[in-house]
Amino acid sequence: MNAQPSELLSAGASSVTRVLIIDSHTIVREGVSVLLSLEEDLTVIGHAASVADCIRDAALLSPDLIITEIDVGGVSDVEDLRRGFPAAVVLVLSLLESEEAIRAALAAGAHGYVLKESGRKELLAAIRAVLGGTRSLCERASGRVVSRFLDSGTSTPEPAVATPLTRSEREILSMVARGMSNKHVARVRGRSVRTIEKQRAMLMRKLGLRNAAGLTRFAIANGVIEPGHMAHSEQTADA
Repeated sequence: MNAQPSELLSAGASSVTRVLIIDSHTIVREGVSVLLSLEEDLTVIGHAASVADCIRDAALLSPDLIITEIDVGGVSDVEDLRRGFPAAVVLVLSLLESEEAIRAALAAGAHGYVLKESGRKELLAAIRAVLGGTRSLCERASGRVVSRFLDSGTSTPEPAVATPLTRSEREILSMVARGMSNKHVARVRGRSVRTIEKQRAMLMRKLGLRNAAGLTRFAIANGVIEPGHMAHSEQTADA
C-alpha cells in the first residue's frame, strides 16, 4: 500500500510539532491522526502505509516526530527512518510486546515504544516525553524490559540488548535518585569523585538516560526508591 500524494498535508505553523504517521492499517493511521488533531501543539503533516513510501518522499517531508509500527518491516524500518530523517524523533507504536522486540527497537534508534493497546493518555505522555529528550516506554512495555535491569539473580538469563544492573549500579542509582551529589556518593562508597562520575555516566548510558532527573524517575517508577525518600537536604550541585 503506497502513500497517496493527498496524504502529504501542508506544513503547519513553526510553533507546532510536525508529525508523520506510518502504519499498514488505514484505520490506525486515521485514528491516530484524529487523536493528535485535538492537540494544539501537534499537527499531522502526512501518513503512509510503509517506511519506503516516506523515504521516497523524504524531500517533501520534514517531520519533528515519526510514529511508526514495526510489525511488518521489523526494526530495520527504525534504522531506515533514523537515516532518512536524522533530525526526527522516532516513536514506535506496535502490536509486538515481547522484550526482544522492544529492546531491538530501542537499540535500532527508537526514542520510545508504545503498544497499540495503550490509551490516548499513554500515547500522548510518550509523545511529550520523547519530544522532551527522554526515552519513553508505555507501562506494559516498561514492565517487560525493566524487570531484567533490576533483577540480576536469575541463573540463566535470556539474551538481551542490555545486561542487568549490578549490585553496585543499583546502589549508585538509589543514592543519585535520593538526591546525593557525586561528592557525597564518593564519600559514602569510599571512592574518588572521578570514579563515581564515571560510574554514574556508564549507568546513564546503560539505561538510555541523560540526567539525574531521568535516573530519579526510573528509580521511582521501578521501586528502587519511594518518592518520599528523596533526601532533599542532600540535593547539592555536583562538581
